[in-house]
Amino acid sequence: MTPPLPSRRGLIFGGAAVSAGALLTSCTSNESNEKGPAQAGGGAADDKPGKAVTVGFAGPQADHGWLNAINEQARARAKEYEDVTLEITEGSNDTAQQIGQIETLINKKVDVLVILPADGKALTQIGLKAMRAGIPVVNLDRVFDSQQAYRCWIGGDNYGMGLNAGRFIGERLKDKKNAKVVELAGIDNLELTRQRTEGFDDALKNYPNIKKVARQAAEFTVESGQAKMAQLLQAQSSFDALWNHDDDQGVGAERAIKQAGRDEFFMVGGAGSKHAMDAIKADNSVLKATVLYPPTMAASAIDLARALGQGKGVGGLAEHEIPASLTLYSAVVTKDNVDEYLPTGFS
Repeated sequence: MTPPLPSRRGLIFGGAAVSAGALLTSCTSNESNEKGPAQAGGGAADDKPGKAVTVGFAGPQADHGWLNAINEQARARAKEYEDVTLEITEGSNDTAQQIGQIETLINKKVDVLVILPADGKALTQIGLKAMRAGIPVVNLDRVFDSQQAYRCWIGGDNYGMGLNAGRFIGERLKDKKNAKVVELAGIDNLELTRQRTEGFDDALKNYPNIKKVARQAAEFTVESGQAKMAQLLQAQSSFDALWNHDDDQGVGAERAIKQAGRDEFFMVGGAGSKHAMDAIKADNSVLKATVLYPPTMAASAIDLARALGQGKGVGGLAEHEIPASLTLYSAVVTKDNVDEYLPTGFS
């Protein structure tokens, strides 16, 4: 059986913009660090040079704004360390090709591997192979099917995304009689989509006046967002709120909404793109909030990989070792706090 995802059992870090580096800072140094150009959560964990570490980084193809931001965060964080050399693959959504890229990194005998698998279950064996070869693996976001395939998992909280979106919508509509909400989900065969829906539905259980009247699954693309949102609008003559799982597909949803001339509802997005945050700040559209799924986790993964390669622990914790899992918090960005989170927004 597949073990429960760390997002439901891991350590919860408060504040999406805070990287694991915030805890790692006190491993060997008490000095403060300046922010790097691409990092919103602070500078490198400890900029005092130590043992040289070669980190191999393998992720899926950067064909989505969030995935592109993941690559940028990893590269920018590695550049902040004099003692880190980053070996990064081109990335692929093809399982066999990504496995081949990771095998190349294993053969190069990198010190630590950071892997964001296109499919966690399908790439579990390559994670196991690296661990058996004595290369610690930092499993980023999409979890492997076995805890033996990684030394540390770090990622977002998909259930928490849906839960916090539902709570935000619930509080806004708690005094409205017979309120209606709709959901524009992501790819339905992904576990993360099911978790986001589950969290959303669980939150709405606390608001008996609110009913989810429709749900459509899109594909995390602008085109699919526009097409599926158009279908929702056609099927539902009126509703009060929309929970959209992904800000990239949300761009398409916004287009469909504008074309239909609808504005009787408010929209909550997901992930935390710069486009979404700019719209929230402008406050001139239906988009009023977005729930973060921070790509800063990639910078934190580099921090953790460096610490593993240098045999460090995590400062601020009693344990001598880096935890087995770290789950980032899904903060809700609104007009009231958008300035705080704007630096984390990705294109």
